[in-house]
Amino acid sequence: MTGRVPDVTVVVAVYNTMPYLTECLNSLVGQSIGRERLEIVAVDDGSTDDSGRELDRFARLYPDTVKVIHQPNSGGPAAPSNRALEVATGRYVYFIGSDDYLGEEALERMVACADAGDADVVVGKMAGTNGRYVHQALYKDGNRDVSLYDSALPFTLANTKLFRRSLVEKHKLRFPENLPVGSDQPFTIEACVRARKISVVADYICYFAVKRGDASNITYRADHLSRLRCTAEIMDFTAGLLEPGPQRDAVLRRHFTWELAKLVQDDFPALDRALQREICAGIAKLADVYFTDGIRDAMDVKRRVRIALAQAGAVDELSEAISGEKEHGAPPFVVEGDRAYARYPGFRSPRLGLPDRTYELIGEAVPGRLAEGTELLSSGWEQPGDGLVYTASVRLPVVGDVGGATLRLVQGAMPKSANKTGARRLPADRTPPAPVGEITTEPAADGAGTVLHARVPLERRTVRLGVRVYVDVAGETYEIAVRGKDKPMPLARRWGRDEDPYRGSALVNDKGRVVIDTAQMHPPRRALAYRAMRRVAGKLKSRAVGLTSTGSKKPNGSKRK
Repeated sequence: MTGRVPDVTVVVAVYNTMPYLTECLNSLVGQSIGRERLEIVAVDDGSTDDSGRELDRFARLYPDTVKVIHQPNSGGPAAPSNRALEVATGRYVYFIGSDDYLGEEALERMVACADAGDADVVVGKMAGTNGRYVHQALYKDGNRDVSLYDSALPFTLANTKLFRRSLVEKHKLRFPENLPVGSDQPFTIEACVRARKISVVADYICYFAVKRGDASNITYRADHLSRLRCTAEIMDFTAGLLEPGPQRDAVLRRHFTWELAKLVQDDFPALDRALQREICAGIAKLADVYFTDGIRDAMDVKRRVRIALAQAGAVDELSEAISGEKEHGAPPFVVEGDRAYARYPGFRSPRLGLPDRTYELIGEAVPGRLAEGTELLSSGWEQPGDGLVYTASVRLPVVGDVGGATLRLVQGAMPKSANKTGARRLPADRTPPAPVGEITTEPAADGAGTVLHARVPLERRTVRLGVRVYVDVAGETYEIAVRGKDKPMPLARRWGRDEDPYRGSALVNDKGRVVIDTAQMHPPRRALAYRAMRRVAGKLKSRAVGLTSTGSKKPNGSKRK
């Protein structure tokens, strides 16, 4: 290395990441910022594959840029990252996973952002590859300055960011070496708490997070109790930095929503009973201290209920809630005035005594659950007299006062997926259409929903019709687009003003939709046009056949006239 002071030191902690390591290193030495402004410190943490040799190869190729340190295996990325910080000389320091890679302009853009705005931390936009999930909410509002307390930054706590090295050294920020999972979170959280300014580069993908084909990234390897212990230490560390209140809640909500909620996912019911109890006890210990009303109300109802059931030690109800949702989808709503509740196990159980607020549906959770739980039970048509009436029975995942629910047929093309249902909240300036035909409702036989029965006359001059149900839930009106695989859906063809639309017969086409057979309509205008076209085509064909059969060539090669 020369005596220059690089703009940025990139720290790479390496353990058995071939062949991904090669792409990672190539993306670093090829950065548009230029190697003269770049320092790469790679620490081989006792790799047993070819990672160490690959690092040495890059050090030989780029001796003024790449520095390699070899050390015995430490069991995680914290120790090699700390070792790299001891020798880093850049004005900024950046961390990258050795199986990931950077966009070509990543470092140049982030350093320019930090210099221009005097930011202590810069978050470059990340994207996942090979199915790796990366939270995107932080990048939706473009390049800007953010706070740890009023943005999606708590959901982006990896250390894959640009940090001003003077901030790191002033506060002696290092990675806890006793955490096999999540050791970057305490470092990132404290840096963001101490930072004067945090900026986001959202208009360019700086970082590509790779999920290995064998899913051997360290994030995917830890067991339940190890993850629980690490999460507890991270939450306690955060609580030591921030006083109780909204700012602490803004950070700790992430751990209830992600790390702890992931411990009570689909695999939980199949776990050993003793392990289930240990998990619930660990969650309860944290929830008793940190699960405030503010965090509870900010969470979606599914995860909120699971955390609350774990806190209550209700292993059976928790397993039932998880299994039931996996097998049957979201539970029904219970509607009471302007409030709605998800009827998960334990709802209003005297034994558990959980508050209704735990089960309450708040805002954005409603449309998806309406879409998931609405089902077209049956449909068909009747032909009373001259008319045609579409009939349908729709099951809604709502229990309680839904007397105002209505079904309408609306003009519009049907989607290709006839078995999917969508729902949305109606804007405040829109009111649901007035009921048409006969609408009745009754409780579902199992008491877990409401069935809406409708008889709706088909109107004249309709092309295609979609089935829409309108229902009030918790003071809001929702529009549900109902689909029905293998069920007749209404479709009527356009007819002329002077024609009788019901002269033909109703039938169900091969797509399961009710149609009006226009072939028998009077007068059959299209049929007449087709007949005339066929006559003209027939004459032309006859003439062509006659010419071919009798024609011959003259000696000079010209055709007969």
